[in-house]
Amino acid sequence: MTPTNITLNQKKRSLEITWPDEEIHQLSCEYLRVSSPSAEVQGHGPGQETLQLGKEAVNITAIEPVGNYAVKLVFDDNHDSGLFNWDYLRELGDHQAVNWDNYLRKCDEAGYQRKAEGQVI
Repeated sequence: MTPTNITLNQKKRSLEITWPDEEIHQLSCEYLRVSSPSAEVQGHGPGQETLQLGKEAVNITAIEPVGNYAVKLVFDDNHDSGLFNWDYLRELGDHQAVNWDNYLRKCDEAGYQRKAEGQVI
């Protein structure tokens, strides 16, 4: 299913995706960055994933269409190798709460304390 609209709000650091069934997903840039389908993040097979840390303030600088099936998101930390196809973006939106809880659990297990909004390191 192809989105009917994709809107980047850099101030809020979020991507809003509207689907033909009128479902709307608000996905944070951090969530998209740590969920990138790239080999850098996902690895080349099960169990090879790399936990992405320190991405709380990441933003998207560009959205580049890839054919009629995906977009390449360019992040301000120079990550731009993941192609987000429509099915993957829909899955990220539909399962955002579970995926995010899993990510936060993995951060906790790694001993990583996420930075609060506006916190200077």
